[in-house]
Amino acid sequence: MKKIVTVLGARPQFVKASLLSRAMQEMGGIAEAIVHTGQHYDREMSDVFFEQLGIPSPKHVLGIAGGTHGDMTGRMLCALEPVVMSEAPDCLLVYGDTNSTLAGALVASKLNIPIAHVEAGLRSYNRQMPEEVNRLVTDHLSTLLFCPTVASVENLRAEGILAGVHQVGDIMYDAALHYSRVAAESPVSAEVCRWPEKGYVLATVHRQENTDDPLKLRRIIDALAALSADVPVVLPLHPRTRARLEALQPSVGASLAKLHLLPPVGYLEMLLLERRAGLVMTDSGGVQKEAYFFKVPCVTLRDQTEWVELVEMGWNILVDVLVDDIADKARKAMGARGTDQVSPYGDGNAVRRIASLLSESI
Repeated sequence: MKKIVTVLGARPQFVKASLLSRAMQEMGGIAEAIVHTGQHYDREMSDVFFEQLGIPSPKHVLGIAGGTHGDMTGRMLCALEPVVMSEAPDCLLVYGDTNSTLAGALVASKLNIPIAHVEAGLRSYNRQMPEEVNRLVTDHLSTLLFCPTVASVENLRAEGILAGVHQVGDIMYDAALHYSRVAAESPVSAEVCRWPEKGYVLATVHRQENTDDPLKLRRIIDALAALSADVPVVLPLHPRTRARLEALQPSVGASLAKLHLLPPVGYLEMLLLERRAGLVMTDSGGVQKEAYFFKVPCVTLRDQTEWVELVEMGWNILVDVLVDDIADKARKAMGARGTDQVSPYGDGNAVRRIASLLSESI
């Protein structure tokens, strides 16, 4: 039997891994050991979270969080190396673009262990984003590159990466389809259905480029407040965003008072909020896509995106938060629909393709 070590560090990665881990178990022939770096502390990542989503408990929990990007990545390298050496896997599997992704790829590369990268080939072409550097390095170290879209395959081709590249579809689409059905049947439904369906705006703000720039953050919050005169605006607050807003008080107090502020919500609750919204405003790459999966127009609070196809299809509008009238762009996006061409993210069977390729290749 072949062995895979999967390195995870953030809640979205666990959600995606839950489906692929299940597919590998059903297929047989692969033993998986999950390592949780601890990169993102999340109150929702409790035993209930793992049980609710059917996620296998991590075999190793490293408890590494906080600090600068370099400090965190360095501590992960030191903690991961002996774990990976003791497990001696045939392949190390990573997802996405977090510091945990990069640390896993670097450790495996130093130990000459093949690397499989789920969500390979994504590019924003903004190297000031730590995630962009993580993606670039991980892709150039990987043996198997599982790409969600045609564009991601072409990004790799442009960088000379041709071997081991597979367009499999988007595992996030698989997860949204599966867990939105779970969410609709779960007790959380009533908690997030306080606002009329298609009658509110859902906003999320968490990226460092927005939260750590006081001018950008103030403009975003003021724009959401202006929009709230027309429609309720629901804003689940990321812990970092809450801390930055507290530092801006009292200047943003009047604007915040006009918004429906929520504590961080669980994954199932977030899917319901996205599906029921009339508009999504976000700086999250994942939320951009989930909005499209539910055919909800999206305004992205960044001047570039990894998901260029959504802009081209008309489902996503980019905003330069320092230049554009954010509220005006949001009003124009409300009720708009993009094209209904075949989804660029596949047919919801990415996990089965990835599991089969792993079984055949390692």
